[in-house]
Order: sequence, then structure tokens, then C-alpha cells
Amino acid sequence: MSRSIGLAHIIRHDDGTSTGVWGIYTLQSAFQPIFAFKEGKLSMAAFEGLIRPFRDGEPQSPMTFFSTCPAADRLHIEALTRTLHLLNAGVCLPQEASIFINFDPSVFTERAVADNSLREMRLVLHQAGINPGRVVCEVTEQRSASQETLHSFVAALKGNGFRIAVDDYGADDSDINRIKELRPDIVKFDATWITQLMESGAGFALLTTMVKSFEEQGIRTVFEGIEEGWQLELAEKSGASMVQGFVLARPELAPTSFRVLGKVTPEPACATTGTAPVATAAPQTARPAKAFGRRVAP
Repeated sequence: MSRSIGLAHIIRHDDGTSTGVWGIYTLQSAFQPIFAFKEGKLSMAAFEGLIRPFRDGEPQSPMTFFSTCPAADRLHIEALTRTLHLLNAGVCLPQEASIFINFDPSVFTERAVADNSLREMRLVLHQAGINPGRVVCEVTEQRSASQETLHSFVAALKGNGFRIAVDDYGADDSDINRIKELRPDIVKFDATWITQLMESGAGFALLTTMVKSFEEQGIRTVFEGIEEGWQLELAEKSGASMVQGFVLARPELAPTSFRVLGKVTPEPACATTGTAPVATAAPQTARPAKAFGRRVAP
């Protein structure tokens, strides 16, 4: 793969942002904040890059876009989406924030493919003015054609200064093996699985034990898909490092408002408006006696 594959499909705009073009689709970057718990408050610590396809100006679901792309194009589209997110992150996000980008292991079939992908990433990072240490490479669930190639690629990512995150962790055998094999810096817990465990005291105890085990190994944890206040409270109580979800902030298309906000302490209620978090939180209130499960109005 030529190192210019991703850049060849990029359009630069006067405001510094970039869009991608692939066939009949225009591709835009959206970024969703990831917040870290610190001293009883939340701060904006990282962002996940999410692709948003448009056709004739109308938004399309990412699933629709990817389902229409031939398998043979997947490697090039992967390169394009990463390039797009990194270029936009350079102009839209706080300079200290980490940037999570997805990697599909199934497209890295040979060592040469992985080497070319890394070469292109270094070029894009240079253009975007981003230090590799800010980049977190999310390894998705799809299996690689060669486990040896995947392990070699992950080692190369680490060798280039990138961090590794395992996505959609759910404690299945395959998930546990991924942790052992890839030795990630971060584990992102599956949203549906987290919610199921939070529904009962026994499930929450198991969740807390796993978080503690990862933290003792130097692995930070992210709870995804946090959409309600009770989930946020239990995430903090479990000891999770970071949280992500609509209760805190929705994804924003580039250019975002996040760069000017910087570090903030959001209110969960801000997600109902679809706006960015506010700079100060409401006063803390006492926790209700019931700690587990969904809360309903009396």
C-alpha cells in the first residue's frame, strides 16, 4: 500500500479541518470525549474518533457505509479514516488530550501491510503536529488472518510510541486471551455487558474485582456507553479510570467546541441537550440508598 493512500482521498478546508471522499460518500470525523475520574471530579482526558458518512448531503449510518464497501477496499478505507481523524484531531482537540482510533486486525494480513500502515501514520502525525504518545490504537474484536502478524503489528505500534487499547471487553475466553496476548495499556469494557453487571450487587462486585485486577497490572479501564446517571455513579464507585457516553457528552463533528473548553467538569444532564459539557458541576447530592439497578421515579 502506498503511504499516500489515506491522504489521496482527503480534502482540506479553510478552517483547517479535513473531510474524506470515498466513491459516492463524503466522510467526516466526529469526536466523543472520554472523561477521567480525579479527586471526585471528571476531566476531559481523551477523545475517540468516529466516522460519519454522508451521501448527497444526507447522513448515513457507519454500518451502511462499511457494508457497501468491498472487502478488497477495507484496508484503504481503514487508512483513510485514521488519516481523517488524526488530521482533524490536530486542529480540533486540546493538545494534551489522548486520541483513540480504531484498527481492524483482519486487514493486516502481512508484515509489509503493517509496515506501510505505520509509515503512513508517521507521515500523517507529522502533518497534524501530534506526538505518537497521544495516540491510543483500539484493537477491535475482528480476528486477524494471522495471529503472528497481529502480535507483530501491535509490537510495532508500541515500538513507535503508540498505546494499545482492547475494545469491547466482556470477559469471554476470547477477551481474556486478547488481554494476555496483546498486553494493552487500556481496556474498554463493553457497554451492554457493563449494564448487565450493574443491575445486581453480585454483578457489580465482579465488575469491581476485574477493574481492580486490571489496575494492579497497570492497565487503565474505560466504561463505554454510559447513558444514565446511576451508571456514572457506579462506574466511579467501581474504581474505573475513565468513562464515555451520552450522559457526559455526545460526539461532535469537526470542527468541535472541545479545543476551547479544555479540561472541564461536566454535569450528566448536559447530554439531554446534545451540547458540550459545562465548565462547573452542580453541587453534590447524597446518594440514594439503592445502589444497584435502574432507578425509577417514586
